[in-house]
Amino acid sequence: MLKQRVITAIILFALFMLALFAAATLLWQILVLVIIWQSAVEWSRLSAITGIGAKVYCILTVLAAIAVLWFDATMSAEWQTYLHLAIYSLGVLLWVFVVPAWLIAGWRPQMPWFMAAIGLLIILPTAIAMLDLRAYNPWALLFAMSMVWVADIAAYFSGRRFGKTKLASAISPGKTWEGVYGALVAVTVYVLACWASGLFGVYPHFFPGMIVAAWWWVGLSVIGDLFESAIKRQAGVKDSGALLPGHGGLLDRIDALTSTLPFAGLALMLQRLA
Repeated sequence: MLKQRVITAIILFALFMLALFAAATLLWQILVLVIIWQSAVEWSRLSAITGIGAKVYCILTVLAAIAVLWFDATMSAEWQTYLHLAIYSLGVLLWVFVVPAWLIAGWRPQMPWFMAAIGLLIILPTAIAMLDLRAYNPWALLFAMSMVWVADIAAYFSGRRFGKTKLASAISPGKTWEGVYGALVAVTVYVLACWASGLFGVYPHFFPGMIVAAWWWVGLSVIGDLFESAIKRQAGVKDSGALLPGHGGLLDRIDALTSTLPFAGLALMLQRLA
């Protein structure tokens, strides 16, 4: 199982890097739209939206992203910034206030279309962030995503090796506080290595803030992971899908990205307004 996970992860990473640095803008946009579609398909299953309703939901989710692309192509940069700022703000509010309260209360809503709306607030800001950060600088998107990957890998192995204290046994019995501590150490070392290699370029003063951001990233990634686990538990499934051998569905791989990338996108929009 672990070997299969590793092989799939290597293939995905290679394809992602090729697309990130070599694909034309239009091809990257199409790839993001495919990600949106697959995410919507998996979320509709988790939300108990079936039949024609699931198809309509997936189409509407993709159309929402296309509408944003159309808006960006026809409106001024200032209005683009305002729209994206609004999208990211909704996503950030969801992850900062709604999801933590949801997890603490153990809420299990049985309203498919309410869940569909929540899915849109999860999928759309993440997808727009993938477009915005890549347009700004592919390395910025890679850095934001790689911090999540480093945290995820470190949490997995440190949790397996040292895990004793359950993080949220009612939601995800396999996650432990030792895994979180391992993730914190790993992202700290990762940021130190990036700083030492000169990745921050002419902005070395970003370094202290990046350490704090890395720790914040770990917390956000844990929330994203736990939230998807709670939704899967409510739906009575182990994985969101079977698209990726050894990993499950696409949402199983990007759950922590959905709770972090909107924050990176929001920071980019605020920088534009500054």
